[in-house]
Amino acid sequence: MQIIQNELFHSINQFSRHFSKSLNEVLVPLGLYSAQWAIIYLLKTNGPATQKDLSLYLGVEAPTMTRTLARMENSGWISKISGSDKREKRIMLTENANKEYDHWLNAVRTYEKQLLRNVSEEEITTILTVVKKMNESLLR
Repeated sequence: MQIIQNELFHSINQFSRHFSKSLNEVLVPLGLYSAQWAIIYLLKTNGPATQKDLSLYLGVEAPTMTRTLARMENSGWISKISGSDKREKRIMLTENANKEYDHWLNAVRTYEKQLLRNVSEEEITTILTVVKKMNESLLR
């Protein structure tokens, strides 16, 4: 059992690294990196969020998130607005990002379809169930 567990976690780590690198190859020509896409997708799906919320959700350290958000702001993809607490700013997508979103989403979905071309829907459901259980264990 231990060998299988070791292989599982090694495989997840390797897949994650290769997936991010390959996704960057798809997104960089569109002016975006995979880390930025994760933030854009989250903001588009859930609406404006604080930097702290984004960091917690994505499991990214605050300094890394600060640098990523600064790059995104310079690129015109996000803006910061004052929240109810003047010290805390909410991050939101700009009009430019909203205009590009469908183009980015299409590129990502095309890449994902290609990646999953030999994986059945049942296998995807199983993987998703396992990943959700593992995430729940991490976040406890």
